[in-house]
Amino acid sequence: MALNIQNKLQQSQQSFKKWKNIPFEERQKYFAKLSEILRARKQEFGEIITQEMKKPISQSIAEIEKCATLCDFYANAENVLKPEKIKTEFQISEVHHEPLGTILGVMPWNFPFWQAIRFAVPTILAGNTVILKHASICLKSGDTLQEIFEEAGFPEGVFLHFEISHSEVEEMIANPIIKGVSLTGSEAAGRKIAETAGKNLKKCVLELGGSDAFIVCEDANLVKAAESAALGRLQNCGQTCIASKRFIIHEKVFDSFLFLLLKNFKKYEVGNPNDAKTNFSEMAREDLADDLEQQYKTALENGAEYILPLERISKAGFRPGILKMNVENPINDEELFGPLAMVFSGKSDEELLAIANNTMFGLGNSVWTSDKEKALFFAENLESGTVSINQITKSDVRFPFGGTKNSGYGIELSLYALQEFTFKKTIMGNL
Repeated sequence: MALNIQNKLQQSQQSFKKWKNIPFEERQKYFAKLSEILRARKQEFGEIITQEMKKPISQSIAEIEKCATLCDFYANAENVLKPEKIKTEFQISEVHHEPLGTILGVMPWNFPFWQAIRFAVPTILAGNTVILKHASICLKSGDTLQEIFEEAGFPEGVFLHFEISHSEVEEMIANPIIKGVSLTGSEAAGRKIAETAGKNLKKCVLELGGSDAFIVCEDANLVKAAESAALGRLQNCGQTCIASKRFIIHEKVFDSFLFLLLKNFKKYEVGNPNDAKTNFSEMAREDLADDLEQQYKTALENGAEYILPLERISKAGFRPGILKMNVENPINDEELFGPLAMVFSGKSDEELLAIANNTMFGLGNSVWTSDKEKALFFAENLESGTVSINQITKSDVRFPFGGTKNSGYGIELSLYALQEFTFKKTIMGNL
């Protein structure tokens, strides 16, 4: 491992020894300051996001605002890490939550600030230090994040951004200074990280892909559902793990819903991402567009039919597409990370549920119905980390966020995230 990387690792380790001893309530004050910086400079930081991965500027600024909201939440959060007293026969009977140490975060490009902040903030508040390995197209975002953590007063070494290769990531996980790793990324990347972490007995949190269902029951508000469906599929140019990807529609309202869905999809035209009025732009990279186009062709070759063709209009730009899928199509087992939707129909609620659960992923499904019992039926039986009722799935700092099946394991966000990179120490006995 390069000498400069080893030196930074040691800096992070030394910082941890001091940071972990700062009281929880004192650590919280730093995040209040971090929130102030994010809000005051949201235009500047939003422009960095748009420059690096082409997100419409209005969505980039909204991303920064969401980061500030997260910081506010943790700056005022209940201390769920304080010692827990257990009633036993012993005079001393407690469980303490101890931070692990230096935690590596391997973060993606689709939400350059949000993904890093949502990993780093609860991890650092718990008493750990953090090293960020950001996506190769988001290095300025990574550098800027380190700068603003330091501007907020965090001691040097608490948050560090490393520009390293994938092979160096494996070396870092093996390094004894690294005590855990969090990845947001593809299923393939998750398998690799988990394998390396497992070999080195390191704690691992994985937030991986999704192929989330958007279930439209026969009693749904079709106008609201169709408008939300387009937003859920096409915001951030469809490059979102919890985007609505599979639209599963009751056959009694299939044609009516599809008519409205097409109408809403056609409102999304590629525009200048620097224009505040733009709601849809190109994909982040040309190779990602190549991948999506190949998946589209493979789906058609295996029995899918296009309802709205996916039209490539530039190196990384598309007019959004919609495919009517057959259940045996191999693309059903893949994540479509871009502006391409899949639609299915079912004859009953039970069939809609079966189609929704017929996937290796389990991140965040949504169901649209006006019937409370029906909503509960889906909520209790859908195999996913989140079930949203009459709204698209969104991450919310107040709620735990994570998936099941091949969508990963471990929790981000909420008070639960504060314990992910801690260990429980039992203290018991008599004086």
